Amino acid sequence: MEENWRRGLSSDSEEDNQLIRHCHPATYRNPEPTGRYNLVVIGAGAAGLVSAGGAGMFGAKVALIERALLGGDCLTFGCVPSKAILRAARAIYDQRNGERFGGRWAQEPTVDFGAVMQRLRQVRARISEHDSVERFTTTYGVEVHLGEARFLNRETVEVGGHRLRFSRAIVATGGRPTIPAIPGLEAAGYETNETIFGRTTLPSQLVVLGAGPVGCELAQAFRRFGSQVALVDSQPQILPREDPEISQILADQLRREGVSLHLGVRADRIERSAEGQRVVHLASQADGQTVQLECDTILVATGRSPNLEGLGLEQAGIAFTTAGVQVNDFLQTSNDRVYAAGDVCSANKLTHAADAMARIAIRNALFAGRERVSRLLIPRCTYTDPEIAHLGPNGQELDPAQIETRTEDLCHNDRALLDGEAEGRVRLHIHRRTGKIVGASIAARHAGDLLATIAVAMTGGLSIKSLAKTIFPYPTQAEAIRRIADQYSLAQWGPRQRRLLRRWLAWQRR
Repeated sequence: MEENWRRGLSSDSEEDNQLIRHCHPATYRNPEPTGRYNLVVIGAGAAGLVSAGGAGMFGAKVALIERALLGGDCLTFGCVPSKAILRAARAIYDQRNGERFGGRWAQEPTVDFGAVMQRLRQVRARISEHDSVERFTTTYGVEVHLGEARFLNRETVEVGGHRLRFSRAIVATGGRPTIPAIPGLEAAGYETNETIFGRTTLPSQLVVLGAGPVGCELAQAFRRFGSQVALVDSQPQILPREDPEISQILADQLRREGVSLHLGVRADRIERSAEGQRVVHLASQADGQTVQLECDTILVATGRSPNLEGLGLEQAGIAFTTAGVQVNDFLQTSNDRVYAAGDVCSANKLTHAADAMARIAIRNALFAGRERVSRLLIPRCTYTDPEIAHLGPNGQELDPAQIETRTEDLCHNDRALLDGEAEGRVRLHIHRRTGKIVGASIAARHAGDLLATIAVAMTGGLSIKSLAKTIFPYPTQAEAIRRIADQYSLAQWGPRQRRLLRRWLAWQRR
């Protein structure tokens, strides 16, 4: 198991060793259990850390169990390293395209991929202190146990030969990359998000299987670093969960940057050529036509699967499927002592979703709360360039008789024009009777930040007219939101109101 969780980390890297010292120190010894715990948390990713830290902060007796590194996927293989290289890729892209703003370079900017990855490791090591064993034991009073957790019965967990009895428990074991059953894939070899950030050399030719958020983000980043990149998906559009017109803006940008898109195709098999190259055989879903892609590296980004193996869920009476632990609206499992949060039980496999679910789980588990996960408004953002952000249902899921959709292209926004980012779009779905926003989709370089304004309005139950009254600083791309609000408010003036207004103004001229 130790070798497994060290994948993608280098023993020769001082930064990676610092990460390990913080989040799985070799000299650490598990404490001896004493009495019953208020809460045992299994898994120290986003959901587990929030659960354990939150309960510990209120004085609960908490045990936190982690078999790998505290911080989980987000810190080690997900949000933190991916955003580090995305930022590097954006800096390189902006430098290459500086001529639009008057920049002149004597030669084409070059990429030191080793330096890119070194910065990634440095920033990750620095952030890892926030998730460290020491911080959770000293700041929150949590007992940290490193090792494999296994339920023995409905109220006992075993780890490292010790038995931990609990009043309540939270399963927060997260997920891992799903590996598709493509003939020849295992023999050919491949990368996932758990290994790609350990690279020190740039792939020459990269095939990315899966055009979801991870696939799109890394395809664009590696193309900007200089790799030849092909992005493959069985769906006819990238980011298939998103509004087609919004995701098309990103697809057009990827093509402009030189990413080759192969959509609506399936990977039939993978072989090795005589020269040692990997050959991916694709077939069209529509007509069966075939294409062969040669590459030196394959990145699998086809989704995630919950971590359930070895937990002894059956012994604890916890129901589960291949999709994850089954929970009710209060995040309670079929064992009323045990709750679950995060990727192990949720379709929203997002760090901020795991955080929000953990807060619900500890309130319901320890403080007799009755908070429902179905009431959460969970935004999502793909951190490509432009970013694609979304909240609420898609337009295709809404009844146009009840919901009005309004769109503002950023080509009408002063700040977007000044920044050279006029290809974006803001789209809001508004309830015709109440004027409340029920959904939003945004394509913009900082779409995630723009969506925060919409998230506040939706959470607070504000109408679109409230945004029309809000003063937005000029010039900002957020003004596109107010422009939609203004247009909506003006549209509420029907013919009768306009006639009355004209009469009033005419009377004033007497």
